[in-house]
Amino acid sequence: MQFVGYDTDEPGFLLSDAGGSGAPSVADGDGSSMHADARPADAPAPVEFVSLEPGTELAYTLGERHCAGTVVEGGHVPCPEPTAPHCPQHASTWVCAKCTGTCLKDEMDCVEPHAIYLAAFAPDAFKVGVTKEWRLETRLREQGADRGALLAVVPDGRIAREREAEIAEQIPDRIRVPTKRAGLHRDVDDAAWDALLDEFDVDADDRVRFSYGLDLRDRPVAETIATGTVRGVQGRLLVLDHAGSTYAVDLRDLVGYEAAPEATSRDLQASLGAWG
Repeated sequence: MQFVGYDTDEPGFLLSDAGGSGAPSVADGDGSSMHADARPADAPAPVEFVSLEPGTELAYTLGERHCAGTVVEGGHVPCPEPTAPHCPQHASTWVCAKCTGTCLKDEMDCVEPHAIYLAAFAPDAFKVGVTKEWRLETRLREQGADRGALLAVVPDGRIAREREAEIAEQIPDRIRVPTKRAGLHRDVDDAAWDALLDEFDVDADDRVRFSYGLDLRDRPVAETIATGTVRGVQGRLLVLDHAGSTYAVDLRDLVGYEAAPEATSRDLQASLGAWG
């Protein structure tokens, strides 16, 4: 098995049956079964979605890591290249993420209302961003924001990116995962957040709060594991309880790893909560 992707909207990850030990059997054309590794070389491997609902028990041991290949409509197409999570052939860059108002596509296609927003990450990290208007709350949750605020809705993505670039001269347009992880157990500095929103004259009706139910007293340990009880997911950070400690796993860091269906026996750093 191999971790080949993840979802932050409905938290979960994708496991492919391609390669590795313990791959399950699949049905042949005549109804008989064959080992997954015996399927035709050009046949996509089955993909399983593993939910990360709170309380889910995970028990995977990570093996070697290499390119996660690509997930297509029919399943997963593996790739043996050593670059992870994706080799140059399978890496994809969303060109719109680089836009600052000058369209980088042959033809502009972002002609629908876009929202310009601010997001807060505990305790006091703030960013500006843009998204399609109908995706605003989904986008904030995908990033793991603790607070969000709508600044404006404009007719298309080009105008939105222009406004974002202007605001980004004073407020960052991205917050790194380590910064988000460091504040998982903290509350937002409401005074600082309110002061920022006052600068933009944001109405109370345009402000949103999010709760991810993590209930953390201490900062979780940064680790790359897939064994433990799911406490919750905030953005792409999976929070797990394992052996008396709490860990925060960047789901992107799992992509590309081969996985055996058994709990890890690796020695891990203990969290402060393990000594409480």
